[in-house]
Amino acid sequence: MAAPSTGRTGRGDKGRKGDGGGRGDGRGDGGGKKSRGAKRMPKKLYEDELLRLQRELVQLQEWVRTEGVRMVIVFEGRDAAGKGGAIKRVTEYLNPRIARIAALPAPTERQRGQWYFQRYVEQLPAAGEMVLFDRSWYNRAGVEKVMGFCTDEEYWQFLHQCPTFERMLVEAGILLRKYWFSVSDVEQERRFRDRLDDPMRQWKLSPMDVESITRWEDYSRAKDEMFVYTDIPESPWNVVDSDDKRRARLNMIAHLLSTVPYHEVVKPAVTLPPRPAPRGYQRPPRDLQKYVFDHAATVLARAGK
Repeated sequence: MAAPSTGRTGRGDKGRKGDGGGRGDGRGDGGGKKSRGAKRMPKKLYEDELLRLQRELVQLQEWVRTEGVRMVIVFEGRDAAGKGGAIKRVTEYLNPRIARIAALPAPTERQRGQWYFQRYVEQLPAAGEMVLFDRSWYNRAGVEKVMGFCTDEEYWQFLHQCPTFERMLVEAGILLRKYWFSVSDVEQERRFRDRLDDPMRQWKLSPMDVESITRWEDYSRAKDEMFVYTDIPESPWNVVDSDDKRRARLNMIAHLLSTVPYHEVVKPAVTLPPRPAPRGYQRPPRDLQKYVFDHAATVLARAGK
């Protein structure tokens, strides 16, 4: 299939401020060897503002629920760019029955025989739900393109169909927001090394992550081309500088909140009824039930508490 027409209206130009544009200047996803070096945000200031924004996210969730809104938030970016950490902070105080994370594994043999977008359609929200995609249909324009997991025909077909697919979602009333977390090569490698030395996070470092170091410029070109075809007015890309994870999380959440016309939902006041008087119930003896071992007591004794 020939390369599709971009159909753009001025958005998504290569070199757009904040994404590095693949120009080799070391910013974001460019090819340089220098981190952006932004001063790290103080922890206390970060935590206070994060909590304030998370309160707003709870209000957003209630608005989504009561108004029957359908919301999709796409988190994309290189390995170790901070997508998972941002998702964790977004959902920390939300109801998992309303705000759901979709992090799909590699497609099954049956799914490979389906329309490419089909398994993602199955994850779309019903009325009153939010779905956060930890990676998404854009796998085809990124890892599948770079690693040769799709054919050239499948790749160009994706770039042709993706804008139409997203326009259909928006026209159907879904609020679609797309975020690209932009990390420098220096910071990405530092995070990889941290994972390598941390037994609690080694599971995050996959052979595919290691491969991405040697294919940095291939991923840069793929990202640039993806933006050319899929950064459309109906569903634009929003780039998040993510060398400082704290800043990235605050910036992403604040931007999301600023783009949604939510409002505070006044909930009916809840009052607890008085506890009724006992009516003769007798609890069975404790030794008839199996209780878990009191490990906490062991820890306290060991600490002399």
